[in-house]
Amino acid sequence: MEFVAIVTLLLLCQYIVYMGLVGKARVAGGVEAPAVTGDETFERAYRVHLNTLEQLMVTLPAMWVCAVFFMPSVAAALGLAFFLGRILYRNGYMTDPKKRGPGMMIGFLANVLLILTALWGVATQM
Repeated sequence: MEFVAIVTLLLLCQYIVYMGLVGKARVAGGVEAPAVTGDETFERAYRVHLNTLEQLMVTLPAMWVCAVFFMPSVAAALGLAFFLGRILYRNGYMTDPKKRGPGMMIGFLANVLLILTALWGVATQM
């Protein structure tokens, strides 16, 4: 379970870094709060940040249910895959939003596998 906890903290740190990058892009682009448009780089960073939050709402609970009811090592590995997918997603999106696909697919597949293994683990223990 320690590795699942480490991956959880890693994901939270990644989210905080993305939050900081949004703030940095806001200042660099001269986008005054509460505006969320006006500079393309800021808008991309903002979208990456929000999409990461949206995905974390699936990843974190699914990873912990998978860890408890299936296998902690599988949960940690899939959580780490999601983490790496988020890095690829951000790099692609910031370069050209059309290049976000590979990172998005890695994260999506990690989430699907987390949910399926969590469901399997819960079902087999009923």
